[in-house]
Amino acid sequence: MQRAIMSLMDKVYNHEEFEKKIYVLWEERGYFKPEINPNGKPYSIILPPPNANGDLHFGHAMFVVEDILIRYHRMLGDKTLWLPGTDHAGTETQFVFEKRLQEEGKSRFDYNRAELYQMIWDYVQDNRGGIEKQLRRLGFSLDWSRSKFTLDPDIVQMVLRTFKKMYKDNLVYRDYRLVNYCTRDGTSFSDLEVIHEERVNPLYYIKYGPLVLATTRPETKFGDTAVAVHPKDKRYKQYIGKEIEIETVLGKAKIKVIADDMVDPEFGTGVVKITPAHDFNDYETGKRHNLEMRQVIGFDGKMNHYAGKFEGLYVKQARRAIVEEMQKKGLIEKIDEQYISRVGLCYKCKTVLEPLPLEQWYVKVRPLIENANNAVDKGFVQIFPKNFTHILKQWYAGLRDWNISRQNVWGIQIPVWYEVEDEEQFTVSFVDQKKNHKKGTLKELLKNNSLEEILEGLQTVVAPITAKVVFEEDKEKGKQYLPETDTFDTWFSSGQWSYVTLKNTHPGDFEAFYPTAVMETGYDILRAWVSRMLLLGQYIANGKQIADDQKLKESVPFRHVVLHGLVNDPYGKKMSKSKGNVVNPLQVADEYGADAVRFALVYGTALGNDQAMSYGKLDAAKKFANKLWNMARFIEMNRNTKLETRNEKSFKELLSFAKHKNDKEWIKKTKSLSEEIEKYINSYQFNLAAERLYEFIWHEFADIYIEDVKKRNDENAFFILESLYSILLKILHPFMPFVTEAIYQKIPRHGESIMIDQWPTL
Repeated sequence: MQRAIMSLMDKVYNHEEFEKKIYVLWEERGYFKPEINPNGKPYSIILPPPNANGDLHFGHAMFVVEDILIRYHRMLGDKTLWLPGTDHAGTETQFVFEKRLQEEGKSRFDYNRAELYQMIWDYVQDNRGGIEKQLRRLGFSLDWSRSKFTLDPDIVQMVLRTFKKMYKDNLVYRDYRLVNYCTRDGTSFSDLEVIHEERVNPLYYIKYGPLVLATTRPETKFGDTAVAVHPKDKRYKQYIGKEIEIETVLGKAKIKVIADDMVDPEFGTGVVKITPAHDFNDYETGKRHNLEMRQVIGFDGKMNHYAGKFEGLYVKQARRAIVEEMQKKGLIEKIDEQYISRVGLCYKCKTVLEPLPLEQWYVKVRPLIENANNAVDKGFVQIFPKNFTHILKQWYAGLRDWNISRQNVWGIQIPVWYEVEDEEQFTVSFVDQKKNHKKGTLKELLKNNSLEEILEGLQTVVAPITAKVVFEEDKEKGKQYLPETDTFDTWFSSGQWSYVTLKNTHPGDFEAFYPTAVMETGYDILRAWVSRMLLLGQYIANGKQIADDQKLKESVPFRHVVLHGLVNDPYGKKMSKSKGNVVNPLQVADEYGADAVRFALVYGTALGNDQAMSYGKLDAAKKFANKLWNMARFIEMNRNTKLETRNEKSFKELLSFAKHKNDKEWIKKTKSLSEEIEKYINSYQFNLAAERLYEFIWHEFADIYIEDVKKRNDENAFFILESLYSILLKILHPFMPFVTEAIYQKIPRHGESIMIDQWPTL
């Protein structure tokens, strides 16, 4: 008998033998679907959608937190849904695809919008399944039958309806203002997408007639429309309101001196140049003083005609050439070569962003923020850890209107058309039938091309800010229209994710699962995503002003926000491809097992805290899985097959069945542990749950109780031991699903699967 059992369970737990087979079993039997508990209380989590053509990284591996919650609630008997999906990731995906084109000697300008979109679509579809396979590899019990993609037609239609509704409610508008523009990627970004970095940039002290001012950007001087001083700075009082004559690299000029509180008298000489078209502070100053906005840098990153003989130079080239010319003319008083300034970088390609004026679509955030703050203040949305509540409120307090326009092809096109009243006011680029790239005013292009040909090969349209806006269904016959070619910021569509996914999965899903129970993600996207989900979710559900508390409660997209920290490399450094320190979680899972990866990620790290990936924790977790396996081997080798040993017995029933005081004591201890783990999971203290399970199972149950039962050699004690061990497997299952299922399937007289078995009852 013992030899048969020994062959059934090898001495060492081999995760490679079980993990993939077990996952297939779960999925094929439909255990991930909420229908497995049709009469249970609804409990739902929407997976933060990873990039559809991306690869799994340790940020995604932290989805283990969601899987713990989902498996726990499924075992409680709840009607549990964990809804998967993927994001089209507009800027990132187009950036990657354009690099591929460059390697082939091509560029996006070789294709019209429709062609380029289809090429990227095909590329994403070819790679889309990769991330899903990787999520399966870590045991995530997602209901794949409900999986959604941000560019699914039904999702796109709902996003477009939201925009149209917001337009009619006066919550979106078009404006001509400065944006953060990447001249390499060819698109603008919202403030939140800008990476700020301190760099050494020379500070140039330039002579402006009788004044000397300091600037790090002499190349933008062609766009200066004033110089400014502080109104209380006595040094320059005599110049305020006057026009001074200055010498420039292009000859003599005149410029006005204004007074404004934004000037720091301690910076440089206390005099600053005002360039409204190329600096955000100057832009605001220009609006206050009604200054001209003169753009001198183009969207290609080159100086334009205002720069005279420097036209056509890239910004850095122009800076060097202009400084050299100014030095020749004696216009530079001195240069501080060690000056440190803060610059904004493109989060994707790290190019220094240019503040450039552009017509863009914006969301009015103030009316939406009021609803979000009310929901948080009244406890309808709770954030864990609680200190992030203050961070969210602070973010809302300083939030400016949200730029949702992106100059990408890959994404959801903004669904508006512009009536063409003055062909000279529209700038258009397109690819003609001979594959030639053409750009100019619509009036110029129509001399040699028909409007139909332009629309067929269309790439971009820049309409004047005064252009009349209409939707497709409102276009009038006999009038000319050009479409908006910008796409939505990816966050605009993913910000509606909870609502639009549940509205487009299975009938009844929205009614059952909205609001969702938990939104779990990294704290680093609290502002970029979670805050916007709250703004948009409430609006879509119940409008822009929600006065009724019950409607406010029903409108929120989630009840709890749970935020995990970042996973850094073993030295505590942020993982980055450029640094070459990225650790692939799948390779780690192949070596240590998926259970070890999952357990190590929650063990020893409190919610919301960063952690360094620890090979020590991985090794300990792998040994813990093997310890569980060997405990099962011992129990099986010593079981009495004549005794009924079903595992459905409650703690109360076990207490009445136990004979020895030691066994009764361990029943009470295990019951206490079950209650303790429930408390930790319900309060999102996963680290404390993992630490307590490890300590209890190995150093108390195995080291003390099993050794005690060995000495007593009592049939009743072995029955209690096996029953308690089965209970411990259930409690541990949400954390280490594969090894607990492997053991569960090896021990006779259990149910179908541990993942749909009942959580231990009192």
